[in-house]
Amino acid sequence: MELFGLEIKRKKGDEAPKLQSFVPPQNDGSVIEIGQDQGMGGFAATGGVIGQFVDMEGGVKTEADLVARYRTMSLVPECDSAIEDIINESISSNDLDAPVAINLDRVNHFSDSTKEKIRDEFNVVLELLGFRELSHDIFRKWYVDGRLYFHKMVDSKNEKKGIQGLRPIDPQKIRKIREIKKKKDEKTGVEVIQKENEYFMYNDQGFDKSNNNTGQTVKISTDAVTHITSGLLDYNQKVVVGYLHKAMKSVNQLRMLEDALVIYRISRAPERRIFYIDVGNLPKARAEQYLKEVQTAYRNKLVYNADTGEVKDDRKHMNMLEDFWLPRREGGRGTEITTLPGGQNLGEIEDILYFQKKLYKSLNVPISRLEQENAFAIGRATEISRDEVKFSRFVDRLRVKFSRLFDDILRTQLLLKKIVTDEDWKKSKEYISYDFQKDGHFVELKEAEILRERVATLNDLDQFVGKYYSEAWIRKNVLRQSEAEIRDINKEIEGEGGSEGGDDDMGF
Repeated sequence: MELFGLEIKRKKGDEAPKLQSFVPPQNDGSVIEIGQDQGMGGFAATGGVIGQFVDMEGGVKTEADLVARYRTMSLVPECDSAIEDIINESISSNDLDAPVAINLDRVNHFSDSTKEKIRDEFNVVLELLGFRELSHDIFRKWYVDGRLYFHKMVDSKNEKKGIQGLRPIDPQKIRKIREIKKKKDEKTGVEVIQKENEYFMYNDQGFDKSNNNTGQTVKISTDAVTHITSGLLDYNQKVVVGYLHKAMKSVNQLRMLEDALVIYRISRAPERRIFYIDVGNLPKARAEQYLKEVQTAYRNKLVYNADTGEVKDDRKHMNMLEDFWLPRREGGRGTEITTLPGGQNLGEIEDILYFQKKLYKSLNVPISRLEQENAFAIGRATEISRDEVKFSRFVDRLRVKFSRLFDDILRTQLLLKKIVTDEDWKKSKEYISYDFQKDGHFVELKEAEILRERVATLNDLDQFVGKYYSEAWIRKNVLRQSEAEIRDINKEIEGEGGSEGGDDDMGF
């Protein structure tokens, strides 16, 4: 059964030529490939629900288990603190502007009116996602799970209205399938790809081995679902892993060490007494009985209840945290009471701190952020630590990968409303970028210092302008302004009445 069938096709005669290959399309790990004679580890194109299994860290059997493990890890306080640092650096917002804006400055295939329509539709996409209010939650789900799915709801009777709603899908309940059919080439005898068919399988109970894949399973068109992954792969199993995967071992070690430290402190904190009881020449059975009698006699405690006026025997039972009673034979030193001291190194937590730092390293978060007493000093960009620079670049990479969510949803919206064609979108896709609001420690200081240095260099070269350097060369090579920026700045200067030369003065 196929539901949510949303197909975006080319016009007749515009189909691209079909090229044959013996190599299947590249698998990003989110696709389960089925086909003919898959061999060891493959999947047969037979009936039933298709599952994907992976065994990592000895406890994860399915992809659903892997997602569940990531979610459990994110609840560990140290791991949650590192995740929040990453998300707060990646997604920043204020009351005036949206957290992200589309940048079409490098796109030359569209007219100005088309660009304006694209910007309007991008704002619609942000509204459908509720990105202004839910940006933190959406980014966190993608970062923790390592994958993100949305169902694009479209009115089938009037597709020109575009996407009417976006509904998130639990990654544990959906799989992408690729059917591959091969045939043998008559000339070379090599099997080549004849047909590829991709679709999604959704099961409302989830694709988990424990529930035997019960529940309703539906087949969904690829154009009806938007999905992005972390881009990280377990290359041995061809399975998508999340950014928390390399921190899995560190989190487990940290939790075990903390539990061991708590148990040690509880068991070794109190001082305990050791009673050596002289049992003389009594036989073993009689000696044990005598020892228990002495123990009971000394451990009985009469308690007076002021509320009821009763006197009762409050017997204290011995446990591992209390006193020890040991028999001593004739010829020893007689009855003796000594004290067993408590633990002497209860305050040592160097091992805990080591694994906390290791956890932050595994998540690419600067260790200085773990130490709350180290305040961030606002200074020159040259004073920023190398870890902060690396962290800033890591956040930039996360933003680029997350932006694929906007690409897919915006493409569907523009094609349904016939604002652009599929061919035009493919040509311009690589030139479309997204500007995220930045609230990092390093980025703002770096940009301010770069601008300060450029202005200082401009002051030094001012006396040589018109003699050895042209104004156009200064603006391109010193101020690093692009041609589009130069045009816009010139128009703004003309509008303010500060210049009469305009574009002609700069040669544009």
